Amino acid sequence: MKYIIIGLGNYGHVLAEELSALGHEVIGADISESRVDAIKDKIATAFIIDATDEQALSVLPLNSVDIVIVAIGENFGASIRVAALLKQKKVPHIYARAIDAVHRSVLEAFSLEKILTPEEDAARSLVQVLDFGANMEAFRIDAEYYVVKFTVPEKFVGYFVNELNLDEEFHLKLIGLKRADKVTNCLGVSLMELHVKNELPADEKVHEGDELVCYGKYHDFQAFWKAI
Repeated sequence: MKYIIIGLGNYGHVLAEELSALGHEVIGADISESRVDAIKDKIATAFIIDATDEQALSVLPLNSVDIVIVAIGENFGASIRVAALLKQKKVPHIYARAIDAVHRSVLEAFSLEKILTPEEDAARSLVQVLDFGANMEAFRIDAEYYVVKFTVPEKFVGYFVNELNLDEEFHLKLIGLKRADKVTNCLGVSLMELHVKNELPADEKVHEGDELVCYGKYHDFQAFWKAI
């Protein structure tokens, strides 16, 4: 896919670099020469422009990419103006970053395809880690339901998958397992490498270091962690 990312601060820089590393074509734009210099060798193209200027913004191939992302966060006025100009130019797929509730409310008035809330999402993820007190990652489906990946608790090691009773006891659906295998790298150092087990036979035993991926309600995950 092709992306334009406007705003190459910390958030935009990481976004551009990661998308490019995954094989996507990324065009970056920022008013700061130093920010453009820092990313230009890692993405397809980078422009030094003031995206709040309509004429300057027209330099970008806005209608020949899949998604335009407004990653500007700290400059509220610039973010809003760029979003407005993109809508004016009838760019079909616009994502924009919001740094707080007011920023989000204003962006919502433009009926953008997606509003990104990285600070809010990061805070929520930290709360979940602190709440569970475990090595876990969570993806929020809606207000109630989550997909959560976590390292298998020690007390589960050695049990068969069908003995965990996650569904019956905690109303959590086990949807995946990542197996931890010990491998040796080119320097002779032993490392743990995870790979997905696509099938979960009933007689599959849980190993130390495995990761489970489950789906369910947040309060059910809380009950699960309290119980173990």
